[in-house]
Amino acid sequence: MRMYDIIARKRDGEVLSREELAFAVQGYTDGSIPDYQMSALLMAIYLKGMTSEETAVLTDCMARSGDMVDLSGIKGVKVDKHSTGGVGDKTTLVVAPIVAACGVKMAKMSGRGLGHTGGTVDKMEAIPGMKTVLDQKEFFAQVNKIGLAVIGQSGNLAPADKKMYALRDVTATIGCIPLIASSIMSKKLAAGSDAILLDVKTGNGAFMKTLDESIALAEAMVAIGEHNGRRTAALVTDMDTPLGYAVGNSMEVTEAVETLRGHGPEDFTTVCLDLAGGLLELAGLGGFDACRALAEEMMKNGKGLAKLREMVVAQGGDPSVIDDPALFEQAALRYEVKSPKSGYLARMNTEQVGISAVLLGAGREKKEDSIDFSAGITLCKKAGDAVEKGETLAVFYTSDEEKAKRAEELYLSAMTFSETKPEPIPLIMAKVTRDGVVRF
Repeated sequence: MRMYDIIARKRDGEVLSREELAFAVQGYTDGSIPDYQMSALLMAIYLKGMTSEETAVLTDCMARSGDMVDLSGIKGVKVDKHSTGGVGDKTTLVVAPIVAACGVKMAKMSGRGLGHTGGTVDKMEAIPGMKTVLDQKEFFAQVNKIGLAVIGQSGNLAPADKKMYALRDVTATIGCIPLIASSIMSKKLAAGSDAILLDVKTGNGAFMKTLDESIALAEAMVAIGEHNGRRTAALVTDMDTPLGYAVGNSMEVTEAVETLRGHGPEDFTTVCLDLAGGLLELAGLGGFDACRALAEEMMKNGKGLAKLREMVVAQGGDPSVIDDPALFEQAALRYEVKSPKSGYLARMNTEQVGISAVLLGAGREKKEDSIDFSAGITLCKKAGDAVEKGETLAVFYTSDEEKAKRAEELYLSAMTFSETKPEPIPLIMAKVTRDGVVRF
């Protein structure tokens, strides 16, 4: 078998076999196939596309390029959630404890933030002492004991994806749904859960900017999961506006705690309960409405919050900041951003809001950058709100005024004002399952 022939077949729009895809993926992973040939294949896929079965097979080959986590040592149904990334998206900190409180196992590997989106692992590490690296024995033991562990990605999961993504990044082949879907799902398949719920963000703060693109990506990922024997569904959720009012690591942990106490922002609470309901439905606990009601009960009776605290203790974290988030280390500077005009806040460029938080120190501009866990933004006004000139739009928290001034300029440029109140955008736009797409 020759890589040349595989490239030529895809260039001509033919469907590649499992043997051909496995040959290409394994050869590129072990270095026997050079960058220039894999670049040619990626471009052929970008231009000619792939069938849903082809994409599922490619993903399986990528997943099998490294470690495949075997979760059979954990009793019961194991579920996983993945978000395609957004601003203020701290849903795992609420959803995972609620699901575990309902008796469903959540053995989750999460990522760090890069660019304008935050990462769950960074938020967890804002909790003093919190360990996000556990060996397999510790990980399994914790999930079996308390039903929940959230750690950073470890081991050699889907190394083919890491190499292929780096190549796509420099060959203009990022924006291809089969390649995006296989990149995300290869790591999910390798992580070993029985069921996967995908939170596909859509809007100006998301990777997929339009609803149609987001639904297409969700359909591709659901098809991959189902083809590979995992119960899979997706919710398409809004990211034209940051989720909740807190953007920044310890601030987002605080908002997650308040939400588990039943006092969270309405938008964030709604998305969390829908995601938790979807996971419980995939785990076989009943229909969606009954599962969502069960999730809501875990929020009302405090069992979700108790489970979060239990996880923090199990992973070496200081539970006092869960009991009283005011104990988190506070930023040196509090800086108010004022509205330049009166009217309605018609639109927010959510990606720029996220970058503003990065400039304050809440994220990384480069992988090696360190994070100021106390830095971030409290949104005082969001899209759709009325505002008076001179009223506070947001409060910045950072270590020095120069950072605040840089971030303020970008933040204000991200705001669009109007004289009339804009139409509200739905939070949950679509649900995708193996049975099809339902738009809301």
